[in-house]
Amino acid sequence: MKAHTLETQATITPEKALEILKEGNTRFVNNLKANRDLLAQVNDTRAGQWPFAVVLSCIDSRTSAELIFDQGLGDIFSVRIAGNFVNQDILGSMEFGCNVAGSKLVVVLGHTKCGALKGGLDAAAIEGLGMDNLNHLVGHFDPIIKNIMKDGEERNSKNTDLLERLNHHNILNAIEHIRKESSTLRKMEEEGKIKIVGANYDVETGSVVFL
Repeated sequence: MKAHTLETQATITPEKALEILKEGNTRFVNNLKANRDLLAQVNDTRAGQWPFAVVLSCIDSRTSAELIFDQGLGDIFSVRIAGNFVNQDILGSMEFGCNVAGSKLVVVLGHTKCGALKGGLDAAAIEGLGMDNLNHLVGHFDPIIKNIMKDGEERNSKNTDLLERLNHHNILNAIEHIRKESSTLRKMEEEGKIKIVGANYDVETGSVVFL
């Protein structure tokens, strides 16, 4: 399988880009990786890159987008931050990927048993560790947590139902943030040039479910 070119990228619609990722995850789950020469792809992409999708995922070592979607060099832009949330720099990266480099799809990829989200639920304990920057990071999830908690519900990472509700709402929140804070991406989606979708990766099965 060869790396994408300007010509092949141009033939991919947002719907086709989504289908390519779904097919890649099916191969991954069934241990049927596509036959590709990565060194040849290094050579093929030496003059440029034409990825068809931008994937925002967590830094979790189990969630490499290239692996779980069975993609090669030059196929996707991979944006990673603990907890797969969106900030201005990430939005800028997405705008580059879609409006400058031609990608047709933005995927916000969450995952089960996310450590960053656990940190958000256990914020009080995290604060006691004295890591100011980590405290700042897990604080991003606090508004979502407060919004989804039920009366009398226990706030900690051992509450698996709350953790997975947080995971789901965190994905949706990131999508909402993209559309609200990036007029570029919002307009591209409205014009049908791109799709913005959410997905969840199961660390126990390797399967991705698109929301």
